[in-house]
Amino acid sequence: MEEQRSRSGGGPFRPPGEPPRWLTGERGDSAARLPWASTILIGVLVMVGSTVAARWQVGERAPLDPFARLLLLLAVAVLLLRHRHPVVAVFGTSAAVMVYLAAGYPYGPVFLAVAVGCFGAVVAGHRRAAWVAVGMVWLGHVVMGHWLYRWLPPSGDHASPWGQELGIAAWVLAIVAAAEFVRVRREQWADRRAEREAAERRRADEERLRVARELHDVLAHSISVINVQSNVGLALLDSDPEQARAALTAIKAASKAASKEALGEVRQVLDTLRTPGDAPRAPPPGLDRLPELVEQAASAGLTVTVETDGVRPAVPPGADLAAFRIVQEALTNVVRHSGSRTARVGVGYRPDRIRLRVDDDGPAIGKDAGGSGNGLAGMRERAAALGGTIEAGPGADGGFRVRAELPLPPAPPGPYDATAHEEETP
Repeated sequence: MEEQRSRSGGGPFRPPGEPPRWLTGERGDSAARLPWASTILIGVLVMVGSTVAARWQVGERAPLDPFARLLLLLAVAVLLLRHRHPVVAVFGTSAAVMVYLAAGYPYGPVFLAVAVGCFGAVVAGHRRAAWVAVGMVWLGHVVMGHWLYRWLPPSGDHASPWGQELGIAAWVLAIVAAAEFVRVRREQWADRRAEREAAERRRADEERLRVARELHDVLAHSISVINVQSNVGLALLDSDPEQARAALTAIKAASKAASKEALGEVRQVLDTLRTPGDAPRAPPPGLDRLPELVEQAASAGLTVTVETDGVRPAVPPGADLAAFRIVQEALTNVVRHSGSRTARVGVGYRPDRIRLRVDDDGPAIGKDAGGSGNGLAGMRERAAALGGTIEAGPGADGGFRVRAELPLPPAPPGPYDATAHEEETP
């Protein structure tokens, strides 16, 4: 999307409703270029408009001469700096216009240059400089039009009417108000853009965390099963080579199945990254795959019994996946960190929640009794993401217990039954 160009070839594609770059303050690839096109257009308007205005002010103002043209050109040319140096631009064009007015040249679109310079300075954040520059032009015109006109060209001039000064003051206020409006809108758009970027970064972080959590749960479970199976084979290798050969053959088959399943789930996770907008090729695992976890645990020498209570409601895929991963991680911890060869899994279905319980009889083996920090943290994060809770710690009989509750959204209302709402007739 970022490489897509607009039909006019004027830069990267912008979504519908997005304000133009000149309003938002974005420079993009043109940051290093001067605004030649707009400045030339302003110059043409000022030159042509001043020529037309001079014809209507013959005898009232001094005629346009080469010096007047030079001042008009200077007032417009300095606007080339309004993006890089807005303060220099607004004071430069204001000074040129003041000299132009002091020389008695005709009124006209020369004030457009001041308006553009003021506009650029305000939207760039230099409000005080813009106000001072425009106020300087207005105050200078008042002084020249009411006190210094006797000594300034053209000869025989008279004081300017105060109504004209009020009109110029209204023009100045309108320019400043328009510039302030655009400045405020720019700040609002900048804040919204910053919020969108922060939300995109937050979503990217959450997606990376989700993928890392999925990969950890998939690989930790499969690798733990393979590790336990290989240890069994090594233990039998010295005491009974023939039995070890048979055990390793069974281990190979079980490990192949476990590793194949793990690779399949890893591919499924990676497919969601490659094609984030496409539907997954296979549904994510859920509690309906508990028998597979039982078989994998049995291949590692762990006997698992599953008890189910209640009627399974409509479970969203996210909650189903979280419940499956919590049970998977809990059984992985039993295989890796418990001396018990039995475990009990309880699944309780309620209309508004799922209750999970995984118990083993212990004792704990190694320093990471009950599971590694990453595994327990992953279970807590999964539960918290759904608004659920999880408890993990030593059980009353010396083993380890994991208990989790995952809330479910309310079931949608069933179809409307008209007969249920009919009024009974006496």
